[in-house]
Amino acid sequence: MSDYEDLCWMPAVELSSRIAAREVTPLDVAEAVLRRMSDVNPTLNAFVYHNPDQVMADAKALTEQLAGGQAVSPLHGIPFSLKEVCAVAGTPATSGIVAFKDAVAQHDEPVTARLKSAGGLFLGKTNPAEGGYKANSSNHLYGTTHNPWRHGMTAGGSSSGAGAAVAAGIGQLAQGTDGGGSVRIPAALNGVVGFKPALGRIPQTRLAGRFHTFAYHGPITRTVADTALMLNTMAGFDPADPLSLPSDGVDYVAALNQDIAGARIAWSPDLGYASVDPEINDICRRAVSAFTELGCVVEEADPGWDNPEQTMWEGVWAPVYSSMLDAADWDAEAGRVDEQLVEVMRAGARLGARDIQRADAARGRMVDQMTAFMRDFDYLVTPVTTQPTFAADRFCPDSLSDAPLPHQVMGWLLTYPFNMTTNPAISVPAGFTAAGMPVGLQIVGGLRADAAVLQAAAAFERIRPWSQHRPDVLAAQG
Repeated sequence: MSDYEDLCWMPAVELSSRIAAREVTPLDVAEAVLRRMSDVNPTLNAFVYHNPDQVMADAKALTEQLAGGQAVSPLHGIPFSLKEVCAVAGTPATSGIVAFKDAVAQHDEPVTARLKSAGGLFLGKTNPAEGGYKANSSNHLYGTTHNPWRHGMTAGGSSSGAGAAVAAGIGQLAQGTDGGGSVRIPAALNGVVGFKPALGRIPQTRLAGRFHTFAYHGPITRTVADTALMLNTMAGFDPADPLSLPSDGVDYVAALNQDIAGARIAWSPDLGYASVDPEINDICRRAVSAFTELGCVVEEADPGWDNPEQTMWEGVWAPVYSSMLDAADWDAEAGRVDEQLVEVMRAGARLGARDIQRADAARGRMVDQMTAFMRDFDYLVTPVTTQPTFAADRFCPDSLSDAPLPHQVMGWLLTYPFNMTTNPAISVPAGFTAAGMPVGLQIVGGLRADAAVLQAAAAFERIRPWSQHRPDVLAAQG
């Protein structure tokens, strides 16, 4: 492997130490990552906005700060990307929707400002799934993000480009957003780490409604330590988000070495309601055996939920998207917008207030069940998806293609219930299918137990390491 590739694949925590020791400069890093982007992004379509000249100018300034002896933060010179929907002043913020193609962010939202002010090297913005309502990796504005493990397969969504970029070595750190699994799903399908923190841990101001309790920012990285490093900067109160939490005083990187022996693990392959592909079940069941090796007590159990899909659809998904109905003439946009996205909007408009309130009450019962369940367990572990990776030109797995729209959107996911209950949850690589595609394992913790989730993920990583697995992106294209 060449020196430039070494820098691209080096974990952020190690790269940070090398930069602080003046062994590597941010300019070295920028040159390496931009070369990697030039080599593989035309194949992946992971980045949809980047300015190489600005990256090099920023890297030069960061390098000069080092040369001047200035104290630096752990993110100084570390490459990071932001999802296209994340506000960065002067950059596109279209959600991959043609009707919004001229939308430009007017400010930096808090997560952007924090990563920049910590000395992170902003690489650009990554491709989203259209509108963020689905978990595949296509949109009409920018085109499809391809999975780095096999061209033509979905990279998941909706933080599609973020997952593909990190997996392909284009930057150590990526920000994603997660309203129903949109950080964890692309992490799982691309073979990297994706963390949805507790509600309020990272302030979010992307959605106009300041009291949405299902949407989260989260890190996507190649290692758990890199996720913790990124979270150290992203977390903390911001007055722009009334639901944001004050700092819990935890150094998430330092907390990773905690021994989890004796932890009580609930393993559920299906959360009691889903239909799971046998290969996914087998891969994740074998992965869960790692916790027994770590000295944990593993028991098969689930919270006993009845119909989370209907609750999510009627209480969150469809009502929220219905607010977009007046944003464009969607009939005139036919052929340039997902027909399924328009149907989600219209489905929300058809719901009555009593339907939505009943779903909200059902969500409350889910929270009660989860709270009671977690009194007996420290963690709940599940697959991330119930089906293997599918073709990028498909809306959903073929097994669901004739199902009603809510089931096409959510019927292959075990992520969205925890957006409703607000528990922190992480996806870590569990293994590969016989076809060579990554599979993710989801680790869920108690309310606001972010550090504990990261500790369990780090313990799992120590005995089931994965970062040595790297896709050959250009070979995968063939």
